[in-house]
Amino acid sequence: MDLKLIYFDLPFWRAEISRLPLFIANIEFEDFRPSDEDWDYAKENGKMKDGTIIPFRELPVLSINGESVAQTMAIARICGKLGGMYPEDIVAAGKVDQVVIAVENINALLSPSMREEDPIKKKAMRAELSANELPTYLGYLQAIMDANNSEWFVGDDMTIADLAVWSLLGWIASGVIDDISSEVIRPFKGLVRLYNEINKNPRVREWKIKTYDYDRVRDDEYSFGVPDSI
Repeated sequence: MDLKLIYFDLPFWRAEISRLPLFIANIEFEDFRPSDEDWDYAKENGKMKDGTIIPFRELPVLSINGESVAQTMAIARICGKLGGMYPEDIVAAGKVDQVVIAVENINALLSPSMREEDPIKKKAMRAELSANELPTYLGYLQAIMDANNSEWFVGDDMTIADLAVWSLLGWIASGVIDDISSEVIRPFKGLVRLYNEINKNPRVREWKIKTYDYDRVRDDEYSFGVPDSI
C-alpha cells in the first residue's frame, strides 16, 4: 500500500493522530511536509505539484495508492484502523470519534483568539477561555475517561482518541499560546496521567526525537515542541 500523509511541518494534533498510529505500527508511509511554495501551488491549483489532489484546498490530506482522502477525522480513522488504534465495534468507534471531535471543538474555541489582532482583546478572550470554556471541556473529557475505568478513553488500549488529547494537551502545555497557562490542565489528574503515560511510549519518544525540532523558533502559536511531562 502506497501511503502519503500531507501536512505542514508542525507537530499539530490534526496530523499527529494519523502520523503516529502508522509510525507506532511500523507501517511505511511518506510523511510529506510541503514548503510554502508547495502549498501556494496547491491552494491555487487544487493539487500538489506531483498531481496529488487536495480536495478542499486545506490539509491534512492522505493519499492511498494515488487516491486522496481529506478531513482530519476521515484520515485519522483510516490510519487508526491500519495501526490497530481504532476499534471495529461501532459503539467503541463512536466513543473514539466523540473524543476526537471534542478536541476539534476545543481547537475551534481557541481559533477566534488566534485571529484577533488587538492584543488587549486577545488577552481578554484568553482569560475567558482559561477561566471557563477550557476547564469545562477538559472536565467533560476527564468524566469520559473516569467512566471508562481505565487509563485510556475507550477500552483498555491506546486509540487515536488518546493521541488527539495528548497532542492537544502538549500544545497547551508548551506555553506557545500566550495568556493560556498549562496550569489549566493540572486539576484534571487523569488527563495529566494520560499525557505523561503516552510520552513514555518508546515509539512516541522515537517519533518526537525524529520529527520535533525543539530548537526551532517560529512566530505562530501552532509551533511547539511537546513537553515530556506536565
